[in-house]
Amino acid sequence: MDAVKDLPEVPMEMINSAWMMVMQYGLSVVYAVVVLIIGFWIAGLCERGLRRALTAAKKIDPMVVGFFGSLVRYFVLAVVLIAVLQLFGIQTTSLIAVLGAASLAVGLALQGTLSNLAAGVMLLVFRPFKVGQTIDVAGKSGVVKDLTLFLTEVQTADNLQVLIPNGQVWGAAIVNRSAYPSPNKAIALSVEVAPSRDVEGFIATLRATLANDTRILPGASVLISSITEEAIGISVSALAPASEADGAKADLFAAIRAQLAGMPA
Repeated sequence: MDAVKDLPEVPMEMINSAWMMVMQYGLSVVYAVVVLIIGFWIAGLCERGLRRALTAAKKIDPMVVGFFGSLVRYFVLAVVLIAVLQLFGIQTTSLIAVLGAASLAVGLALQGTLSNLAAGVMLLVFRPFKVGQTIDVAGKSGVVKDLTLFLTEVQTADNLQVLIPNGQVWGAAIVNRSAYPSPNKAIALSVEVAPSRDVEGFIATLRATLANDTRILPGASVLISSITEEAIGISVSALAPASEADGAKADLFAAIRAQLAGMPA
């Protein structure tokens, strides 16, 4: 009991000051949590609203919709972060200056990443290709699946995912195979003929069949593609209007079958 009596009394002013600090910073923490919750809700609301508005405009590419949706979300979150810092009495002006200097240092260290970001913005602005189109770029070929701030996603013909940095895409020649719809459709087929048959006569008749078909465009070719002891391979390539190509190909198959049936063994 004597030891308890010997403890120094805490001044009332100190207790009041500590209580005021707890109340002040405690309320600031509560306000900050509320601001963060509301800020994240508003950021998501703005992103969804902008995405719906841009999607309603049918001429806007889905890549642009995703890009600007993410951009407005991060902008709102940045404003919310500044507001939270101000609740704790932090001078954001000096903080922004420090962040600017730090950003310069980080930017110098991440030149490649920032170049991909700048290239991503340029790709979204000029749109040399769209989602769903087939392109050849940076030694890769496939269908464009997505375009982010840093990467272009391409799906190859063998169903592989290829992620290409935007800097390589923007700085390379882009071959867009889907930019111009072709009014014509290619017809390609191959047939094997036994060496004992009249191969030259078969080729001549096949060429005449192609020449007499008004649906086949000029420039069709019939060539020997392979020679073995068992068979001689003959390849046929031609062009026809897209609306008539399937019918022309079916008739060509029928003509080849009839010609093979009528050839002596």
